[in-house]
Amino acid sequence: MDRYDAEAHFATRPVRDRLASLYGADSVDAQAARWTALAREAAARFGALPWRFVSAPGRTELGGNHTDHQGGRVLAAAVDLDAIACVAPSRDSRVTLESEGWPRAFELDLASLEPVEAERGSTEALIRGVAAGFAARGLPVGGFRGRMASSVLPGSGLSSSAAVEVLVGAAFDALFGTGSTAPLELALIGQEAENRFYGKPCGLMDQAASALGGVVGLDFAVPGRPLPRPVRAELGSFGHRLAVIDSGGSHADLSADYAAVPAEMLAAARVLGREALGTADAAEVIAALPAIREAAGDRAALRALHCVRENARVDAMADALDSGDFPRFLSLVNESGDSSWELLQNVANPRTPREQGVALAVALSREILGGSGAARVHGGGFAGTAQAWVPERLFPEFRERVEAVFGPGSVMALRVRPEGRAQL
Repeated sequence: MDRYDAEAHFATRPVRDRLASLYGADSVDAQAARWTALAREAAARFGALPWRFVSAPGRTELGGNHTDHQGGRVLAAAVDLDAIACVAPSRDSRVTLESEGWPRAFELDLASLEPVEAERGSTEALIRGVAAGFAARGLPVGGFRGRMASSVLPGSGLSSSAAVEVLVGAAFDALFGTGSTAPLELALIGQEAENRFYGKPCGLMDQAASALGGVVGLDFAVPGRPLPRPVRAELGSFGHRLAVIDSGGSHADLSADYAAVPAEMLAAARVLGREALGTADAAEVIAALPAIREAAGDRAALRALHCVRENARVDAMADALDSGDFPRFLSLVNESGDSSWELLQNVANPRTPREQGVALAVALSREILGGSGAARVHGGGFAGTAQAWVPERLFPEFRERVEAVFGPGSVMALRVRPEGRAQL
């Protein structure tokens, strides 16, 4: 596709309407320019090819902090920051995918769909893993060429890796399939790629939220088959801005802290005679506190109590949004934040007491909000991002005061994206 064709494609009314749906009406011109530039760069590198355009969004966790790995429930939403790609089929099994901001292309041969030890921790591993997931399900795959870009920054807490996994799945589906592979199947394929090929254990929330889009409750009671509950509320209609705050902390050396959360919850579950805490309730945990303390320690007892309370809170949050009771939803967001801070204990790293950026971001947000809105830890915790719901009238002041502490650009305003993986 040459420059003229790309500009013409993204100037058509149907495509601009899709851009408005994905990113908001006030972002259409900027997004059309972004996509046109991507197509132009791909054409300059690979020539005029039958390009396909695919997108996969990042996600934000609205509720359900550290419940998914216990067979519990979460509330998540796709956001208007996304990974995008311009791709075309190759004549062989080779993949060459350039990425904005990377000095070299990601290159691999899909003739082998087994994990490659040297690729662990790389984008090549994710591509190979997604291809293997398609092939294992009898879905067609092949080599392709193209270029990608992403506004879901690594370390932003918005699941950049899940967006890439779903994006690659959407590319295979658009190029070699019918474009109709079920969103949850794409999510499962992405999770398998990250677990088995990339080498990182992860749940399924991130990929599912990216693939499905909108606001969705996810029940993980059946391993590998989450039950989605779409939430119909239009979050932009409640007069609040959703934002995440980058506290500037590093996730390096936190593996042991992250691993301890599910390990301690599982230890508590074993005391209850269960495989996970997802089906337990608060009364059961409280009755077993002496045994949990003895077998797993006090922190495991506190984390177990968080898990069962948070699990129930997710349903209440979804009910509040479905009924349009936004004040109740905000109250539950704050309850979730308090529980993560006091019981789950993932708002700061006790080994680095001088560095408590997430805790400070939550505290500062609540100070500025003065009893309005809500704020909580966002995602895995210990470092990374906080989340805030800010009344529109307060948002300029909120951004100015928070960025005075955490730096320019540390406040990212988000929209909920109604559609997950997409083809333009």
